[in-house]
Amino acid sequence: MDSMLGFAGGVMIAASFWSLLAPAIEMSKELSIPSWVPAAVGFFLGGLVLRLIDMVLPHLHRGLSIKEAEGIKTSWQRTTLLILAITIHNIPEGLAVGVAFGAASAGLPAATLTAAIAVTLGIGIQNFPEGLAVSMPLRREGMSRFRAFWYGQLSGLVEPIAAVAGAFAVLIAESILPYALAFAAGAMIFVVVEEVIPESQRQGNTDIATGGAMIGFIIMMILDVALG
Repeated sequence: MDSMLGFAGGVMIAASFWSLLAPAIEMSKELSIPSWVPAAVGFFLGGLVLRLIDMVLPHLHRGLSIKEAEGIKTSWQRTTLLILAITIHNIPEGLAVGVAFGAASAGLPAATLTAAIAVTLGIGIQNFPEGLAVSMPLRREGMSRFRAFWYGQLSGLVEPIAAVAGAFAVLIAESILPYALAFAAGAMIFVVVEEVIPESQRQGNTDIATGGAMIGFIIMMILDVALG
């Protein structure tokens, strides 16, 4: 589990740069402002929004006691809080896919269809370990195999919703495209640094988790460079 979480983190880090930040900076070169401004502003806002969601939405990270749940205080069950923790992860991933396809549809040289497909493949691959990160703890909590599997799938429903929202926002306001790409990157990096990597290291399997992260980064980089 720790190696798979590390793998997911590596994919998200690579996608944040190769598929989101780099195109955002490239597109910004045609603007009348310094090319780093949209990337920096969007990246910061992405992390800020995820932090606000983190503060409000009740959730519980894998391996922690119910007393360590984050967000507003609630009487929700431990299983519900575990599901919500992974659901938060999936919001920026869906945004990344939607914004990438929105950018490709705008016809800009820095954003191609193959690059959008690359980020979709990368996010899709790392969704397998993320789904397991939901289902396995739920199974350990005593939930049946079917229900644990089913809730693991439900936690990913937010991704297509976020993807459609991201693509729609880009299509109706093309001028925000560099900011939107950087926003998705900032949201993903926030999730990786604040949740995914610490969770993968918590059980003491640091070398295995770090190796998983390295492999995930390499695979996502290869996908993006080869297809993009």
